[in-house]
Amino acid sequence: MVDAEGFRPNVGIILSNEQGRVLWAKRIGQNAWQFPQGGLSPGESPEQALYRELMEELGLDPEHVVVLGRTEDWLRYRLPKRYIRRGRVPMCIGQKQIWFLLRLKADESAIRFDRCERPEFDGFRWVDFWYPLRDVVSFKRDVYRAAMRELAPLIGVQPQRRRYPPYGVSARG
Repeated sequence: MVDAEGFRPNVGIILSNEQGRVLWAKRIGQNAWQFPQGGLSPGESPEQALYRELMEELGLDPEHVVVLGRTEDWLRYRLPKRYIRRGRVPMCIGQKQIWFLLRLKADESAIRFDRCERPEFDGFRWVDFWYPLRDVVSFKRDVYRAAMRELAPLIGVQPQRRRYPPYGVSARG
């Protein structure tokens, strides 16, 4: 499903634990890490897609989590030209996403990658809230930043501070 502008509707999932750390998932067979995410099926709401993707990607049921909030509007990113499949109609040029912030209520042993036919992840780790901005593939970085900035206050995370000063400026404590 692709909208009239070429963006595929999608949900992104930021799963936090009691310590305010977030789940950073490892793509199966790769050294690539990301937040869980997935496309909406025709006629499916973002909330319905959230719970379906939560089961498919992390093996979690609705009772394992509490939804803390979601982004108000769709956030978009464009795919690099090398990832655009030119022969498809309609052609997908990127994704538009609603992001959800969840808290895990269950023990982390409830997270399982074997509850779907084709797992997308084979590992995870808990990381500091802002860590994914340093590690995510570059073309997703701006949408991650926008979603995380909007959702961070819901778990009391301080705004992201600039990690590196601009060129020619020294950092001071």
